[in-house]
Amino acid sequence: MSAFPTSFHIGPLVFHIYGFGLAIAAYIAYIYAEKRISKAQINSSHFASFASWLIVSGLVGARLANIATNWSYYSGHIVRCFAIWQGGLSSFGGIALAIPIGIVLKRKYWPEVSLATFSDALIPALIAGWALGRVLGPQFMVAGGGHITNQWFGIHYSGQIGKRVPVPLIQGTEDALLWLALITESKFVKRPGVITGTGLIIWGIVRAIDEKMLLGQQSHSGSLGVQIAGLVLSAAGLVILFSSLRTEKNN
Repeated sequence: MSAFPTSFHIGPLVFHIYGFGLAIAAYIAYIYAEKRISKAQINSSHFASFASWLIVSGLVGARLANIATNWSYYSGHIVRCFAIWQGGLSSFGGIALAIPIGIVLKRKYWPEVSLATFSDALIPALIAGWALGRVLGPQFMVAGGGHITNQWFGIHYSGQIGKRVPVPLIQGTEDALLWLALITESKFVKRPGVITGTGLIIWGIVRAIDEKMLLGQQSHSGSLGVQIAGLVLSAAGLVILFSSLRTEKNN
């Protein structure tokens, strides 16, 4: 029996709790990101449009990646590809599409602002939203837990037999700690790109480790692919960080 409800009914309609949780996390991340953008003295008049496109592209990319890595499930029932309310989103698929869309829109709306400065303002808000989203989203999904465990911290999840490692809660805590570290770092380091590089390095490595140790092949989005994507994201963070530090040294 699940320790947490996953849905509720109003008449013939079924509402999935994780969807509401993700919506709340997205809204809070949006408000926080807008404040950080303004604090960085970047005009936020176009931020609503920017954020809307980012969310849409993230959802589309997340869905396409899930379909690609679970094609055997969708191939015989193409209609399932559009049944997003039944779940099936890959976080790295969302990131893969949202990043280039975000860069294009940033150049359109804020051509005078460096990409490093803009991303430094945005990344902590995205990490904070991700932390909240892990707790309010996957925690209330069907099969939201990790490996089976007999330890005291195990939780029963709907659709899974036995007590499971509470991966959403663990990842939410990890992301919250990363957010705190980035906010602390930003008080001492002013060089553009450092916050972005640090965030990508740590988040990518931790996500890959989580996938390997806590989820493994139980992932519905391709366990090996997630691990590789996490390491690629970390490598990108290293490039950004070294580039920022090298520029500072040259100056």
